[in-house]
Amino acid sequence: MIDYRLIRNEPDRVRAALLKRGYEPTLAENWLAVDARWRETTTRVETLTAEKNQVSKQIAIDKKEGRDASETIARMRALGDEIQSLEENLRQLEEERDAELLMIPNLPHESAPEGLTAEQNVEVHRWGNPIAFDFTPKPHWEIAEALDIIDFERGAKISGSGFIVYKGAGAALERAILNYMLDMHTRRHGYTEIFPPFLVRPDSMVGTGQLPKFQEDMYHCAQDELYLIPTAEVPVTNLLREEILDAAELPIRYAAYSPCFRRESGAAGRHTRGLQRVHQFNKVELVKFTLPEQSYEEHESLLKNAETVLQSLGITYRVMLLCAGDMGFAAAKCYDVEIWSPGLGEWLEVSSCSNFEDFQARRAQIRFRRSAGAKPEFVHTLNASGVAMPRLMATIIEQYQQADGSLVIPEPIRPYMGGLERISRG
Repeated sequence: MIDYRLIRNEPDRVRAALLKRGYEPTLAENWLAVDARWRETTTRVETLTAEKNQVSKQIAIDKKEGRDASETIARMRALGDEIQSLEENLRQLEEERDAELLMIPNLPHESAPEGLTAEQNVEVHRWGNPIAFDFTPKPHWEIAEALDIIDFERGAKISGSGFIVYKGAGAALERAILNYMLDMHTRRHGYTEIFPPFLVRPDSMVGTGQLPKFQEDMYHCAQDELYLIPTAEVPVTNLLREEILDAAELPIRYAAYSPCFRRESGAAGRHTRGLQRVHQFNKVELVKFTLPEQSYEEHESLLKNAETVLQSLGITYRVMLLCAGDMGFAAAKCYDVEIWSPGLGEWLEVSSCSNFEDFQARRAQIRFRRSAGAKPEFVHTLNASGVAMPRLMATIIEQYQQADGSLVIPEPIRPYMGGLERISRG
C-alpha cells in the first residue's frame, strides 16, 4: 500500500497519479473522507478522556472533603459510556480506512510513460531477428499434437478448458527447461533457490497485492481458507513478512519454481488456443529485497537476468516499458519481455519485471535497520518471471520445428534431456 501520509499531505499528487494510472481520484477522496471522520472521532475521544480524568479527580476531592459526589460519579459514568461507544466507532473507522487504502494502487514512477493501454507502451530494445523458414511454419498446438507431446483434449477432460497434459518427451522438455532456468539463476546470477508452498493464507495474498482487489481471479479453498498461488512471488515475498532485516543482508535474491493457478476470469474474448492462456502453468520466479536507493539499479539487473534466459535459447524478443495505465496494480515501474512467436506471427509476453518500491513491504511489514538501534525502514521489493513456461514452450516448439515435422531441442537444454537432440514422430 502507499504511505497514507501522502494522501493526507499531498492529495493533489495522489489524485494526479491515480488519473495517470486510469483510476478514479475518488479512491483518494473515499480514504480522505474516512480519515477525516477517524481524526474527528480520535480528537473527541481524547477530549472526553481528559474530561473524565478531571471528573475522577473531582470525585476524590469531594469524597475527601465529605461532599456528595453522586452527580459527579454519574457524570464520569456517562463520559465512560460515551468514550466506549466512540472507541468502538473508532475501531470500525480504522478497519474502513485500512480497507480503502488497500484498494489504492501504487503510484507510478516518474519514468513510467503516460498512457492507459498496451498500445501506448514504449519499446526499449529488441534482440535477435525472427527466423526465416523455407516452409510454412505451423502453430505450436499442431506440432505438439502431431508429436504426441502435449494432450490438450485429455487435459480438458480431466480438469476443464484451460488445463493441459504434457506427455513423454514434452513432459521431459518442460522439466528440462525449468531445471535449466533454475540452474542459470542460482549458479550464474547469484539467486538462492526456494521451493515454497503452493497454498497460502489470505494475509500472504494481501501482502503482495492480490487481495482484496483481485479475489475473483484466485482459486480459493474455502474450507481451509487457503488460496492456490497465482505466482511464486506470493509465498517467496511473504517469507520475510513481519520481519526486520539487517541492511547488510540486502539485497536478498530468491529464485523459485512453482506451478501457478489463475482463473483468468477477465480474459474472455482473448486468445485461448494452445498454450497462450491456461489456468495452470509452470514458472520460475525471481524476487528481490533491496535498499530503497538500490532498487532501480537492481531492477535493471533483474531485467537482464530474464533476458539472458531467452538469449541463451536463441529466442527473438523485445522489451517494452509499460505505460502507467497498463502496469500491474502493485508496480511503480514495469518492463514486459515479449517473445516472437513464428507460428502465430505475434509477440507474446513471458516476463513482467516490476519494481514495487515499498508498496508490498508496507502491506507485508518487511523492514530493515541501517544500523543497530536505528529506526526500521521499509525495504523495496522487485520481481520478474525468469521466465514463464507456456508461451516460452509454445515459441520453442514453433521456432525449432523442422520441415519433416520433428522438433530440434535447443542446444543448452540437451544435457537436461539426456543428450536428446530431436523429438520425432513415432
